[in-house]
Amino acid sequence: MQDFTISLVQHNSVVGQKKDNLAITIEYVRKAKNKGADLVCLPELNITGHAGHPSMVEEREPVPDGPSTQALIEICKELDTYVSAGIAEDEHGVPYNTQFVVGPEGFLGKQRKVHLSGDEYFEFRGGTELPVIELPFVKIGIIICYDNLFPELARCMALKGAELLFAPHAARFGKWPKDLAERKKAVARVKENWKLVHRCRAYDNGCYVAVCNTAGRSAMHIEGVEANHAGGCLLVSPDGQVLTESRTRDIKDEMIVKKLDARAVTRRPKNMQQRKPELFNAIVEGTA
Repeated sequence: MQDFTISLVQHNSVVGQKKDNLAITIEYVRKAKNKGADLVCLPELNITGHAGHPSMVEEREPVPDGPSTQALIEICKELDTYVSAGIAEDEHGVPYNTQFVVGPEGFLGKQRKVHLSGDEYFEFRGGTELPVIELPFVKIGIIICYDNLFPELARCMALKGAELLFAPHAARFGKWPKDLAERKKAVARVKENWKLVHRCRAYDNGCYVAVCNTAGRSAMHIEGVEANHAGGCLLVSPDGQVLTESRTRDIKDEMIVKKLDARAVTRRPKNMQQRKPELFNAIVEGTA
């Protein structure tokens, strides 16, 4: 890893408005580049939107040959930067919840969500691979939303050499709050939970962990569908300390930018070196 600057973005992505969501994505990439970011990270399904409804796969497209991936490749070439964005992917008619990475040199890789949460099972097929994507300055493992509750994914990626674990979310909560006080509570709850989970992932694996979440009502135009997201961005150091986080206490769009020090990942935790995997059969056998 080399020193580099990362940008994390939380924004609303309305289901069925892919063109507008892509335009917002490109706008944030430009803003992040103007602030010196080398890598811009956006939420789960931020291009096509997330909701417990069939409409979230209606605008799916191939990756990397689809128009959205190609548009972001062109922006990366123009600005000399790197981007990770989320989309409903289509592969021969099969939909996947996919996060991809592109840069000036083109398409670099993708992660398909492995463990589908709740109603996602009705719309997506789960991924079957855990790649580590190599950029010129960092190796990235991507763990999408619900997948972060399975610590084995983070450990596998760290063992493959990941230095940054990126956790894009479209984490939903209940009914949309009626007032600011309730919205603040929703934001506080999600951040409290993430600090519990992601500080452990960072500390256990000696990796930076970067988290961002959709912010807003992605399906308010669909009758009977509550797809509400509290937002929140979080960046954790390899020793488990929160380096920075989104400042707004309301559910709003926001971007944070932070320079990461490569020296923080030069030494892995001792438990990475002293593992005894021959004793870990219960994990792969599924024994409770």
